Amino acid sequence: MIMKAWLFFCLIVLCCFLLPQTCRSSIRKVAKLSLGFKGSQMQYIDNDGLFLVSNTSSFAFGFNANTDITSFTLVIIHMFSSRIIWSANRAFPVGNSANFVFGNDGNAYIESNGKVIWSTNTSGKGVSALVLLDTGNMVLVGNDGGYVWQSFSHPTNTLMPNQNFSDGMKLVSNPRNNQSFSLEIKSGDMILSAGFRNPQPYWAMGKDKRRIINKDGGSLESATIGANSWRFYDQNKVFLWQFVFAEGDDANTTWAAVLEDDGFIKFYNLPLKTAGNIEIPGDSCGTPQSCSPYLICHDGNTCQCPSGLNEISCKPNVVSCSTPKDQKTLINAGENLSYTALGFVPPSSKTSLEGCKSSCLGNCSCLVMFFDNKSGNCYMFDQIGSFIDAKNGVSFESYVKVSRTLHGKKKQSIAVVIAIVLATLFVIFSLVFIGVRWHKKKKNEPAEKHDESSEEDNFLESISGMPIRFSYTDLQKATDNFSKILGHGGFGSVYEGVMKDGTQLAVKQLEGIGQGKKEFRAEVSIIGGIHHHHLVRLKGFCAEGAHRLLVYEYMANGSLDRWIFKKNKTEFLLDWDTRYNIAVGTAKGLAYLHEDCDVKIVHCDIKPENVLLDASFRAKVSDFGLAKLMTREQSHVFTTMRGTRGYLAPEWITSYAISEKSDVYSYGMVLLEIIGGRKNYDSSMISEKSHFPSYAFKMMEEGNLEEIIDQQMKVDKKDERVSVAIQVALWCIQDDMNLRPPMTKVVQMLEGLSPVPAPPMASQSGSRLYSGLFKSISEEGTSSGMSDCNSDAYLSAVRLSGPR
Repeated sequence: MIMKAWLFFCLIVLCCFLLPQTCRSSIRKVAKLSLGFKGSQMQYIDNDGLFLVSNTSSFAFGFNANTDITSFTLVIIHMFSSRIIWSANRAFPVGNSANFVFGNDGNAYIESNGKVIWSTNTSGKGVSALVLLDTGNMVLVGNDGGYVWQSFSHPTNTLMPNQNFSDGMKLVSNPRNNQSFSLEIKSGDMILSAGFRNPQPYWAMGKDKRRIINKDGGSLESATIGANSWRFYDQNKVFLWQFVFAEGDDANTTWAAVLEDDGFIKFYNLPLKTAGNIEIPGDSCGTPQSCSPYLICHDGNTCQCPSGLNEISCKPNVVSCSTPKDQKTLINAGENLSYTALGFVPPSSKTSLEGCKSSCLGNCSCLVMFFDNKSGNCYMFDQIGSFIDAKNGVSFESYVKVSRTLHGKKKQSIAVVIAIVLATLFVIFSLVFIGVRWHKKKKNEPAEKHDESSEEDNFLESISGMPIRFSYTDLQKATDNFSKILGHGGFGSVYEGVMKDGTQLAVKQLEGIGQGKKEFRAEVSIIGGIHHHHLVRLKGFCAEGAHRLLVYEYMANGSLDRWIFKKNKTEFLLDWDTRYNIAVGTAKGLAYLHEDCDVKIVHCDIKPENVLLDASFRAKVSDFGLAKLMTREQSHVFTTMRGTRGYLAPEWITSYAISEKSDVYSYGMVLLEIIGGRKNYDSSMISEKSHFPSYAFKMMEEGNLEEIIDQQMKVDKKDERVSVAIQVALWCIQDDMNLRPPMTKVVQMLEGLSPVPAPPMASQSGSRLYSGLFKSISEEGTSSGMSDCNSDAYLSAVRLSGPR
């Protein structure tokens, strides 16, 4: 049994040695690494590449992935805030197979592909161990217990509490856009500089008004962060100045100073993961990178193009040394401009303004120059950041070197601007002149329609049971910008539309609204307030600006004329039952208008185009634009001619007063056309048949009813409705309006509720007289063309029809 256990133990040990390193679980070292240590990011991937932690685990040391994830940097990191406080190779990142080696000779270095990327250069100096302290300082301890090397003496961009920052050390920001910033102690002061080819200082602690002076006159040698302040000492450790960057004085709080890539020093409370409110410099425009080069930085970090460069380019191209001297010039950048480096860099010379300009033009490295009018100091810069807006005014003159070609373009652009301004002024004065003339002309015109829009709105609002008022935009969307046309009418076109809820609509867009205003009002006021199975329902309207639209229920089968006036035999033919139901439905709709409404409504334009059919071929009367209202006490009324040729009753022609019997006549013509499947006048037929009403009377007299019926339609000879329909039609088209039956009587006769006597034949002398009239006008248009009599309701020769 003991032998088996021993063999099992040996097997486990052997497997551990044979497994690849990357497959083994890594264990972080605590506080100390011994000589001979070697570790890579891949080996410690399960520990995020970190192989050493301090005693309290506040800090860790190892490889950290950069933003691109594929490259790595050897760092010391504050574990709680995840803030990197030191890095070895930030300028030379390595892959995940690179190793950190702490050699037996005491040298610590990064090895990648056989090359040393970074090293402490401590070989042979008696190093015995590498220790990570709880302060964040990593030290190489010598055999005597002293520090041979420490990370605090080689800072990157961060300073920690109790880290001594002394003359000769340098803090450098992470680069951004190939630009970095540095902090160092030199010449008895702590200075921030921009990393141009020739570094440009832009801040010094000795000039910061926020510092607290403890002892004046000493030369600064070192600085240390303690609690909530930065303390500055001379070479004898005499306390000179103090810079307080946070409230409170908690010695246990860990504050770090970081030189950020924008050139500002910011202070971070690492345990709380918060940033302090104090920054260095204190001015938001205090660094050369506050704005792009050549732009002016204002308070709040707003950036603006200098007035002098505005006409050329806010970011002029650098004039190289190879550019001939006579092709270079200096232009004034603008008034009250300053620069962060002024006051920190020594002047290039002491001269006059012209001497300074001459020096800059003669020095190919000079791109921008400043001249101090008070002191005569001349400052020249080979690179420039952003200008500063000098709020209180300064004595500096600022000039930028540009090529003469670019400067010439400026003059040309000024000329162009002047020309544009003059042209604009001319246009403005012209418009003002035209406006004044137009205003005077309008004042002299008689006031006609000042309140027309509001008057119409008041009219529409006063309608009882007014239908929905749509906006023009709603109807434009519903009709897909009026793209699918259903038909044309005398006052406009009809389009198919679909509302958001899927409801189909027919939208009639009135055109020539000046002459159609009365018709629009009539349509809205009449049909908007009545509802009947055989009347087309007006769902809404639009009266917006010059737009006038009527919104009807959608009638799937369009108008009656397309079903009874067939051009060829292959088209679908309405059967007799459907035709008869259409005739009855139309009669019921008219009877309702004449008898059952509050006021008697005379339609005035009954024709097949104004009888619409729904999906079930139910007939509905439409288009009330020409309708006339009559009180119950009125039996006749005089009005201007309106309607369509071929359907006009004789009283229209003879200027006799009209009544609802005029609609009866028009209905009789439509009924006759339903029966015969042809128009009431057809010039293509022989003379005897061309005028259908006259021919129908003749066939009725001869008892030859089959000649009146549509020859393509099959009709049962025993169906009495044929004879009834023909006789009703002939009663309706009597010349004498007193002989025509009312529409209620027509409905009763068609439904078999009232007998139908034989219609008088002699009454058609007038109708026969019209036959010659229709023949004479047939060459100008069809019998369904509109009446062209002069009146205030004059209608165009185009047929007025409702929604198709």
